[in-house]
Amino acid sequence: MTELLGQPRRLLVLRHGQTAWNHTQRVQGQIDVPLDETGVVQAEQVAPVLAAMRPAFVRSSDLVRASATAERVAAAAGVPLVVDARLREFDLGERSGTTLSDYAASHPDEFAAYRAGHYDVVPGGESREDVVARFVPALTEALRALAPGELGVVVAHGAAIKVSLASWLGWAPETATTLHALGNCHWALVDDSGQAGVRRLVAFNRHV
Repeated sequence: MTELLGQPRRLLVLRHGQTAWNHTQRVQGQIDVPLDETGVVQAEQVAPVLAAMRPAFVRSSDLVRASATAERVAAAAGVPLVVDARLREFDLGERSGTTLSDYAASHPDEFAAYRAGHYDVVPGGESREDVVARFVPALTEALRALAPGELGVVVAHGAAIKVSLASWLGWAPETATTLHALGNCHWALVDDSGQAGVRRLVAFNRHV
């Protein structure tokens, strides 16, 4: 490992493949919706691309749309998969299962706040602070588990990734709203190449 000393550790954070609810624009939250046929293809396409990066491990949310994506990446890379419930999506309470069009029509003010990233306006929904409090430590632990020069892969969910990455990088909370939504099986890459190991965003919304 001596030849790797001084090289940054890298964490690639991947959004899961498409589900039928993504396709029909339904609020998913923590409802355990599986990948649809397109999502399976997306996961199978991204798996060898990430495997070629030689990840040291794959970690994933326990929700099946993420874990099924992660299983394919881990299998292609020949590394273990560790499932971590802290990497789940926002719990979106009473709006889970609602189509975005119905949501906008029935609760327009709340929907506008939701679309602006204020997910805790949802009755029974999880706050940004609560998501960050569980998600960010999982990212930190994953990065710390890497040796210099190694890459780790984390598979999770779009909204939780956006707000948690912003917090993890030390950005103001509202900065997350300026990030484009991650596409299905698109990823962000962070390393610790900054002075004194400061984390830096290397890439965002990358794809095969």
